[in-house]
Amino acid sequence: MARNLVVSSQQPGAYPTIRDALEIAEPGDTVSIAPGEYQESLVVSGLRVSLVASGDPGSVTVDSTAVGLSVLAARNSEVTIRGLSMRSGDRPTVDAYGGRLKLEKCTLQAGYAPAVSVTNRTHLEAADTKVTGGQYGFVVEDAGGLLDKCEITNVADDGIIVRLGADPTIRNSTITGCGFRGVYVYQSGRPTIERCDISQTADAGISVAHGSSPTIDGCWIHDTQGVGIMFGRGCGGKVEECRVENTASPGIHVDEGANPSIREPLSTAHRPKVGVAALEGATQQDPAQIERLLSELDAMVGLASVKAEVRALIDEIQVNEWRRNAGLAVGAVSHHLIFTGAPGTGKTTVARIYGQLLKALGVLPAGKFKEVARRDMVGQYIGHTAEKTSSVIEEAMGGVLFIDEAYTLSRAAGGGSGDFGQEAIDTLVKMMEDHRDEIAVIVAGYTQEMTDFLDANSGLASRFAKTLEFENYTPKELLLIVSRIAKNDDYLLGDGMDDALYEWFSQIQMGQNFGNAREARKLLEGMRKAQSGRLRKLGRMPSRDDLRTLELEDLLGATQ
Repeated sequence: MARNLVVSSQQPGAYPTIRDALEIAEPGDTVSIAPGEYQESLVVSGLRVSLVASGDPGSVTVDSTAVGLSVLAARNSEVTIRGLSMRSGDRPTVDAYGGRLKLEKCTLQAGYAPAVSVTNRTHLEAADTKVTGGQYGFVVEDAGGLLDKCEITNVADDGIIVRLGADPTIRNSTITGCGFRGVYVYQSGRPTIERCDISQTADAGISVAHGSSPTIDGCWIHDTQGVGIMFGRGCGGKVEECRVENTASPGIHVDEGANPSIREPLSTAHRPKVGVAALEGATQQDPAQIERLLSELDAMVGLASVKAEVRALIDEIQVNEWRRNAGLAVGAVSHHLIFTGAPGTGKTTVARIYGQLLKALGVLPAGKFKEVARRDMVGQYIGHTAEKTSSVIEEAMGGVLFIDEAYTLSRAAGGGSGDFGQEAIDTLVKMMEDHRDEIAVIVAGYTQEMTDFLDANSGLASRFAKTLEFENYTPKELLLIVSRIAKNDDYLLGDGMDDALYEWFSQIQMGQNFGNAREARKLLEGMRKAQSGRLRKLGRMPSRDDLRTLELEDLLGATQ
């Protein structure tokens, strides 16, 4: 059973040093540290442990300057550090080799060394963490993870280094006052840099070298002595909707032999906040994009009630933003949804549009869409499922996580008892609440099965804002879907085909397993095959109209 080990020089019975507590710590223990300054250097090996300030963030300072070692050296461990202020000399303040490192609401300072160094596939999570000095801020080598809402200021060289194939996500962070570059990506680094504010660098804001391919999205790079973004020979990646201002010319430099894709901002008038400033509550909306997406939604066949529900959700978000700007109170709003209904009714498409709408509304930083199923979330042994589920959710942060056939999580595979689907559900419920403002989770499946799924955890149903029911398409709507697919594929429907298709769809039994749009596409594919056989028997070269037209004979061939 996990324990809470108290460290205090004043409290009777407490451990006098953090090192004393770590020497007897067991996996899962928390070391709770009383406010004060501790002159220590700590080593953790093969242990899962949390080091937490018992007071406010910053009330505990751990200083290893005098001993010339790291404040914390973690080796193949799982360490969480919350609320600590840490200082080191010419060694990394926190040095992690393998395992997992989590920093929350911490402040770090180093001498001529990185504040944080992670290597050997360490999984790094840093949130609300500040680096206020050092040779480098973060060095991420052959590792990954997420840096979210971090500040890096006044470092001697590079703010963040990403190298040796490392692929972290750096999001909503501010990097300023660097003696060299803001972010240096090299040796096949593949980071994602989203909505970051990078400025006041003595060289490039972001420099990419040695076969690296970063994704740089929605960032503001400004007031740098070097170019805003530099791509060296052999590098790729993409730059999307970034503002590059008041830098050396050109703002984005691409060497010969580099091939990144670069997409300029759609509008210079739309200037969303980035970096830690984006956390102040105000959001920027893109009215033109919102209307374009709503028009795309309206153009879908059928789904009248679904469209009305989505519009109502969007209206509420917009009004809440107007209230916030007017200084009025705004209640907490969940963006998680339940989609129920038969397959082929447009659930995935609507989910994608919904995610892009949330981005255009300024609710979520990214309109990305991640679709997963049971196999992506459920592991094969105890603890594996929570890790897989957490990883899936982290990858979808800032956008939409779409879980298709979500009810399968509450069913034991093969009817056995050794199923870990419940662990996935419990992890999902917690992270949906903890990251309510950072992600929209949409679960989808058959209506009755989804009711059973919601009963799998007492807090599950309350996490969702609304249930949207996707009804089967009517015969008229299915006819329209076939016509649209045929037109997109350069086919025409011959005389009498509209009436024949309507009659065919009218006599089909549309139970819960009916495929709707999938059935329409399957029917059209069958008609194409029948047409091919018919044309081969003409005894002549078919005309262009022959090749384009689907006849009643083809429908009969496809349905027999």
